[in-house]
Amino acid sequence: MTIHRPSLRIGVALALTALAACENMTEREKGTATGAGIGAIVGAAIGSNSGNAGKGAAIGAVGGAVAGNLWSKHMEEKRAAMEKATQGTGIAVTRTEDNQLKVNVPSDFSFDVGRSDVKSSMRPVLDEFAKGLDPNMQVRVVGHTDATGSDAINNPLSVRRAESVRDYMATKGVTGGRVITEGHGAREPVAANETVSGRAQNRRVEIYLREPAAKGGS
Repeated sequence: MTIHRPSLRIGVALALTALAACENMTEREKGTATGAGIGAIVGAAIGSNSGNAGKGAAIGAVGGAVAGNLWSKHMEEKRAAMEKATQGTGIAVTRTEDNQLKVNVPSDFSFDVGRSDVKSSMRPVLDEFAKGLDPNMQVRVVGHTDATGSDAINNPLSVRRAESVRDYMATKGVTGGRVITEGHGAREPVAANETVSGRAQNRRVEIYLREPAAKGGS
């Protein structure tokens, strides 16, 4: 394919403009702008083959914006609410690369050593998480342990921790097959297990929220 350099530069300039605009945007707006930027580059490359990279970039930007906006207004509002509810607690609220909302709850708020019962300090966090969820949203809870003890102890303990969170959220209306539970034992540490503080970080629960994939029409 022959690339018309001047026209392609126009498309790239449009892409860089879209990407530069990401600063100070919400997560949803960043997704839209990033998608637009990537779409513009692709569209410019394709359009340059016919000598009209500018038009190709514009079309690609529109398509990319739609594809990039996989973080809905509802998810952005939930992220903001969770950040507000957990401010200053050490609980991390993030957006994953595949557009899930992730809430990481360390042991200060989740579980004591060798225990799987939900601490009272964790309940307000779960209350906020369960509030206003769309019935179609999918929740996944992953329990973790530190490296104290054997796998024979840690693996089922991590499962019970995830199930405890699921059972508590069921009392708040998040029921049935909406919640998937997993236990990963001590296999995925986020800190060194040689220190007290490291083990406390590893003894945690991660809660993920995902919107169902959009279904195309026929």
